[in-house]
Amino acid sequence: MKKPARLVSLDAFRGLTMAGMVIVNNPGDWGHVYPPLLHATWNGCTPTDLIFPFFLFIVGVSITLSKGTMGDPWRIVKRAVVIFGLGMVLALYPRWDVSVVRIPGVLQRIAVCYLVAAFLFRWTTPARGGDEARRLAHGRTLLLWAAALTLGYWGVMMLVPAPGSVAGDLTPDGNLGAYLDREIFGRHLWAQSKTWDPEGLLSTVPALATTLLGGVAGLWLGSRTSGGRKALWLTAAGMAATLIGLAWSVVFPLNKALWTSSYVWFTAGAAAVFLALCYALIDVKGWKAWSRPFVILGLNAIALFVLSGLLTKFLSFHKITGPDGSPASLLRHIYVTWFVPLASPVNASLLFALANLAVLFVVLWVMD
Repeated sequence: MKKPARLVSLDAFRGLTMAGMVIVNNPGDWGHVYPPLLHATWNGCTPTDLIFPFFLFIVGVSITLSKGTMGDPWRIVKRAVVIFGLGMVLALYPRWDVSVVRIPGVLQRIAVCYLVAAFLFRWTTPARGGDEARRLAHGRTLLLWAAALTLGYWGVMMLVPAPGSVAGDLTPDGNLGAYLDREIFGRHLWAQSKTWDPEGLLSTVPALATTLLGGVAGLWLGSRTSGGRKALWLTAAGMAATLIGLAWSVVFPLNKALWTSSYVWFTAGAAAVFLALCYALIDVKGWKAWSRPFVILGLNAIALFVLSGLLTKFLSFHKITGPDGSPASLLRHIYVTWFVPLASPVNASLLFALANLAVLFVVLWVMD
């Protein structure tokens, strides 16, 4: 049997998302960064806030297109364990202090969302009917699950007060999710806050909804409908989802750290529109040449994330003697010596991030 062709646009979309991740995570100087390359302080959504939900949306699409999803269930478990384990290694390196290691994290959330979404996809697959009818019914079921999760999360966050707080408190320390994270994880939280975590336990529930919405998109892209119609309807659905998110944000603000329900629909809609554009250009029109570098990044996305994290930590924690005789991080030395003289502070900081991406691209290119 002939192996089905990969959806090149999905690999390119994943690569574009990962390229954005490397750039926003690795400026030369956090004090000099263009505002769109920073997360919103609390409520709101910048281009940087789109990166993580885009990746989870892509995970959902990939679940529907992979034959492994309906194969041996232990392969799903093993993959999730490996991703979670890599996240813990990144959290432990280089101090290896298990007493305060952060347990929640980006890879940890990806692992949990992948595991639950993949098994939910298996469990909700219709047993009867024609292929297209089953696909349509399956998509409706996943859409209902996403809607139920986001409605339920909204209700819990707005109606259930954390002890010592009031119902509907969405402040960093006062919301219910932060309280649960403190109670469950204790000291094992994000070091920059110590009282809440942007990848906390309760907010993983709506993050799962983001993954399921990707699954809905994946089922549509896998249908027998013409490519042009797929792109058109995916764009329309994405625009509708963004409008739902914007309308919902009036009473439940867009917030990445809380992964609010409005944020789920707004970012999933944006991801659907972006994927539809990539699909139309690459898989429908056949304009693939420009996408090759991003495909290389996208095919090894988890490896790229891990290598990027390890490289940044290595450069940050390894010290050398500076010109004045005082210790300085290797990262700071490289930035000040090689990049600061080249441009203004904010552009030098961006150049450092782009150079970081270029180095990692070479590694990924060799792997490819």
